Amino acid sequence: MEGKAKASGAGANVAAGGAEGAAGAAGGARGGAVKSYALVEPEIMKPYMGFYKATYERGHLDRKTKELIAIAASLVSGCKGCLEGHLKKAIKFGATRGEISETIAVTLGVNAAAIVDRSDRAAAELGITIDDLPSAAPKFAGEKQ
Repeated sequence: MEGKAKASGAGANVAAGGAEGAAGAAGGARGGAVKSYALVEPEIMKPYMGFYKATYERGHLDRKTKELIAIAASLVSGCKGCLEGHLKKAIKFGATRGEISETIAVTLGVNAAAIVDRSDRAAAELGITIDDLPSAAPKFAGEKQ
């Protein structure tokens, strides 16, 4: 097929996880595994992969901590391939059951708080409080009283 770029290197397979799996996490492909970065030209992908790799080089946070953060980010972004890859990497770098569980719990708590924040802001924008809401559902024609 003319113009078809062959994927290779770090972004070629979802199974590798992390950035390598980010683009392919949305669902299945016909006939097998989802190919990561399937629609991105290699020269466009290259700067991103450089940035991604740089974030995992030695720095102020150890690799296990970075993978735990990546688990949380993957959960929030809804990236299944990312989550699977970062879970594998977190375990590889020594994350325990308790650390992974607590990471998920903290992520859950922050996201629950985000829902409360959004509803608080909507209520403020609309100028309503809980006392302005009906305490019982209205009865419709045909419903048992």
